[in-house]
Amino acid sequence: MPKLPALTAKELVRALKRAGFEEDRQKGSHLVLFHSETKRRVVVPMHSGSLKKPLLLSIIHRDLGISLEEFVLLLKSR
Repeated sequence: MPKLPALTAKELVRALKRAGFEEDRQKGSHLVLFHSETKRRVVVPMHSGSLKKPLLLSIIHRDLGISLEEFVLLLKSR
């Protein structure tokens, strides 16, 4: 199992856009992204600093529905 990298909110949004997500709306510091094919919605808190690991894992597994290995491959396709 690959190690979970420390990511900022901007880096996560960049990876999600590469995966086909588009910015839907923003309310305060929370950006909502939407994938039109899979109909999945992801909320990313646009705070400074790195995202906490439990939050990042929750976004990857619950919201995106992909494995950690798939997410790391998505990040490497920068």
